[in-house]
Amino acid sequence: MKKILRYLIILVCCAFFLVGALRLTMLSITKDATYTLETVPSKPVVLVPGAGLNYLGEPSAPLKDRLDAAIELYRQGKVQKLLLSGDNTELTYNEPGAMQAYALAQGVPEADLVLDYAGRRTYDSCYRAHHIFGLDEVIIVTQAYHLPRALFLCENSELDTVGVPVEQSRYIRSRYLFWNIREVFATVVAWLDVYILKPLPVLGEMEPIFPSQIRINP
Repeated sequence: MKKILRYLIILVCCAFFLVGALRLTMLSITKDATYTLETVPSKPVVLVPGAGLNYLGEPSAPLKDRLDAAIELYRQGKVQKLLLSGDNTELTYNEPGAMQAYALAQGVPEADLVLDYAGRRTYDSCYRAHHIFGLDEVIIVTQAYHLPRALFLCENSELDTVGVPVEQSRYIRSRYLFWNIREVFATVVAWLDVYILKPLPVLGEMEPIFPSQIRINP
């Protein structure tokens, strides 16, 4: 029994070491692609990944923070379009629609809002930005704890990507702690998705944001 317990402890320690090493590696390889709202270089599009809706069907506090950052980039003239990517697997749950309504209320023209209804995960949002919407480069805006993974996934989806960590409003402390812990383990899933699993998200016909970028998917 003691031998089994010892092996279990060794196994757990190895797992924690592996997770930590993967997280630190991801932080290291993405740090040079991280900017502020003021210093980020211009790109054609800012990608806003979904972050949930509240009980009223409106963007959650984290999602509003992402949208506010994207809208500020638009107002600064650093992007031409906003790609709003979220989950719409159920008729009663429409992240892109809620994101669009919020951006419209902030004065962004509807013509400059592009909706991706199949951005169920960050991996899907990045993959579809390139393979469905025909983009080769984007700015991505998200919380600091999520940004390294988002940059990693977009870069490995053939997107030249820079990121901006959003200025966070006040979140419920327990939820904020949960998101940070969850992100560490989501890092492992990201590595698996990119190098081993390579899952295909929901695809379909190309919908190029800029017609001159039409190309044939491999």
